[in-house]
Amino acid sequence: MIPASHNNDTVPVLDRDGGPARLSARSPRVIPSGLDGDRSRLPSDAGRAPPRPWLRVHEDAGPPSRPDTGDVSVSGLRPSSVNGDRSRLPSDAGRAHPRPWLRVHEDAGPPSRPDTGDVSVSGLGGMSRSGPGENGQTWLILGASSAIARAFALAAGERGAAVLLAGRDREDLERTAADIRVRTGVRVDVVPFDALDYAGHDATVALCREQTDSLNVFLAFGLMPSQDDCDASFEAVRQTLETNYLGAVSILSRLAPLLETQCQSRMGQSQMGQNRVVVVGSVAGDRGRLKNYVYGSAKAGLHTYLQGLRARLCRTGVSVLTVKPGFVDTAMTWGLPGLFLVASPTTVAQAIFRHLDRGRDVVYVPGFWYFIMLILRHIPERIFKRLSL
Repeated sequence: MIPASHNNDTVPVLDRDGGPARLSARSPRVIPSGLDGDRSRLPSDAGRAPPRPWLRVHEDAGPPSRPDTGDVSVSGLRPSSVNGDRSRLPSDAGRAHPRPWLRVHEDAGPPSRPDTGDVSVSGLGGMSRSGPGENGQTWLILGASSAIARAFALAAGERGAAVLLAGRDREDLERTAADIRVRTGVRVDVVPFDALDYAGHDATVALCREQTDSLNVFLAFGLMPSQDDCDASFEAVRQTLETNYLGAVSILSRLAPLLETQCQSRMGQSQMGQNRVVVVGSVAGDRGRLKNYVYGSAKAGLHTYLQGLRARLCRTGVSVLTVKPGFVDTAMTWGLPGLFLVASPTTVAQAIFRHLDRGRDVVYVPGFWYFIMLILRHIPERIFKRLSL
């Protein structure tokens, strides 16, 4: 910048490209050069470093009628209303929050430097919202500590739905809830839930009834011990059957009347089918294999139960989707030998939403597992029993 006499109305400067720029001496405001579209004005920052060039500030609407309260230094933050990954604000204790009419976009990442902390931002991302999400939907995530459930909850939040995370590890769920709030800006609450506490399932349903009148259910809890453990101990067999089958049947049978009531109450107001149930089964339930037939039998029973539940709920417009994933990169499959074509939880979650939009009833994820299981189901039993699968 090349200063000139302060007696003049304007001060000639050189912009980033070497061209002339103008700076008003009476109103010392900096106009960044090289920006697309209209250039808004930044507040005076005497004695402070100039704005970092990788941040663009746009004026969405004029500020309210009140004195300027200053600004905060932003390090690569994208507020929750902006698409993409969201970072955190640096610590600015005692200073005013960022003006809501300014949006900060990151053109290029900031230089490498240590994190300077974060600040609690009031009103950011629907922290204080109540009721269903922006799209009018609420997803109850049962078994929300699983990797697939986390990915699905995040995908639901990105689509504007409120989220209820249900599980036993409250500390873990609170961390997941905070992450989804920052990334999506939707309302996220934590609900205590234990698949084997059958008596406590009524309380979970009552809480859901109070929270929303447009409930969707995603069930992802399960237990898969090794077949050797099941062969050595009936306790392992019992836990496998109770967790994968009885626990799921217990909570779904209690949620079914609520889903029917909610969907019927809206039949004259909107289209049917707004309440949805998604249950994660397994390809293991398609045929009893030597290496996991106890787990597979529990999933097979669950698949059959879902067929009947689907026939019941479709009368009132509630859809039921059975998801049969193959190998997925989760804690349940970590370290298992012989895995191939392993899918990521995010891939599975995105595929589930695509199938929901298409109104599917039973799906294999990834889709090529349909053909693999089609072959396995048609192998004659006299041959299949000799296979080490």
